[in-house]
Amino acid sequence: MLVRIVKMTFDLDRIPEFLERFHSIKHKIMAFDGCDLLELYQDKSNKAVFFTYSYWKSEEDLNRYRNSDFFNEVWNNTKKMFAEKPEAWSVDKIVSLPQP
Repeated sequence: MLVRIVKMTFDLDRIPEFLERFHSIKHKIMAFDGCDLLELYQDKSNKAVFFTYSYWKSEEDLNRYRNSDFFNEVWNNTKKMFAEKPEAWSVDKIVSLPQP
C-alpha cells in the first residue's frame, strides 16, 4: 500500500471555493482503480493549511490517476487557489494499529 500525503496552503478567501470543489469531486477520486481511501484534514493552528491523505494499492495506480485528464483538470483549477507551493510525499505504510 502506498500513502500519498499532499500539503496545500490556500489563500484564505479561496478556502470556501476549494472545499466546495473538493466535496463535488471526492467520489470521483475514490472511483479510480486502486484508490482505497481519501481523507481531507485542516490544520487547527493555521486554517489556510490542508492535507489530503490517499491510500493506493500501488504506485502504478497512483501514477495512472496522476496522469489522467481528470487529475490534470482538478490540479490546474486547484493550484490557482494556493498561497504557497504545495508539498507532496509518497510513503509506505509500515504499521497501523486497530482500535482495541
